[in-house]
Amino acid sequence: MTAAFPEWFYPGPPGGWTADMLDHLPPDAPAHVELIDGSLIMMSPQTAFHMFVLRLLERELSPPQGLCVVREMSVTLGLRQRPEPDLMIVDRRALPDLKTTSFRPEDVHLVVEVVSPESADRDRVTKPIKYSSAGIKYLWRIEPEDEQAVAYTFELEPSVKAYVPTGIHRKRLTTYVGFEVDIDLDLSRFLD
Repeated sequence: MTAAFPEWFYPGPPGGWTADMLDHLPPDAPAHVELIDGSLIMMSPQTAFHMFVLRLLERELSPPQGLCVVREMSVTLGLRQRPEPDLMIVDRRALPDLKTTSFRPEDVHLVVEVVSPESADRDRVTKPIKYSSAGIKYLWRIEPEDEQAVAYTFELEPSVKAYVPTGIHRKRLTTYVGFEVDIDLDLSRFLD
């Protein structure tokens, strides 16, 4: 069974899709669309693992004043690059009003990707390269392992604009991202 794409989707606008076009998609467009290398990426339905990890991080992350946690918003990395990390910590000044839909990379302190089967290659390879090239200092990738969350943490090595691993965290995420983080990664509390 094949699904027909709406008329506006294919073949796309002359010259291809650009980051600013995401704010003007028609009302029948999916709620979550990323732009990677000029291609629209439709998000698949999320798993319970994905939802609970995001709920846990939103609840437990306590950035200092001047920073805030946001989710399901995009970061504009260039003309044809506007990925939507699962969660970000951003500079509060980058939210001048409630109409904000995307952030500049210099306003993003941390990006978090929760890996799903359909997004694994993008979350492990494509997006980290784009985030590091844009100068975003911290990246976390959260993956499922035996019904639990494992956090892979990275920090930007600025001279080469590449991420270096800072840890693999099972059961507890204890790290430093400009402020101390200590989060119990046990997801069973959401299933009780």
